[in-house]
Amino acid sequence: MTAHDHATPLSEKHEDTLPVLIEVLGGDALGLRKLFIGNRVAADNANLLSANGITSTMNLAVNIELLPLALPDGSVVRRTHIGLIDGPGNLPQHVLGAVFTLHGILGQASPGKTSYPPHRQGNVLVHCRGGRSRSAGVVALYLHLVHGEAFPSLDAALAHVRKARGLGPTHPLPDMVGLARRIVAHRETIAPLFGAL
Repeated sequence: MTAHDHATPLSEKHEDTLPVLIEVLGGDALGLRKLFIGNRVAADNANLLSANGITSTMNLAVNIELLPLALPDGSVVRRTHIGLIDGPGNLPQHVLGAVFTLHGILGQASPGKTSYPPHRQGNVLVHCRGGRSRSAGVVALYLHLVHGEAFPSLDAALAHVRKARGLGPTHPLPDMVGLARRIVAHRETIAPLFGAL
């Protein structure tokens, strides 16, 4: 499902029963990899992930634990989990940690080692329960901090994610947007770290 599959918007409760998977950044910006945003249901759907070349997922929901997942080709989805709260309670450092982790996942090689489950490099899905607030906020912040030439402001990145995901102005939730703005206030110090390390 994409955000635009239905003529009338679905309720969050109904949408959360369906797989939501939307590309937010194409392979040109990330080499050959693509960045997707979605929900928990999509992150547990091996056939959907495989059809979209997704081999790594990043779960941003503090209250959701996902089990290991094998793709139809036998490779195992590499799972990363950074538990953020849906609403007030997160620290800027935690949100920034998620952005740094996403940057690392997108740049990480996939060496084959006998002690590792079989894995291959591929696209990345960032998700939470619904892919509307935590995921949308972290992805928008990542786009602005790491791909600032295409997303010169946080508002430009938020607009891009909202349009792709089919979100209104109330998502990401105000607490997530507020944390992102606090982080962006230190952009001159933070942004160079993505390329310097």
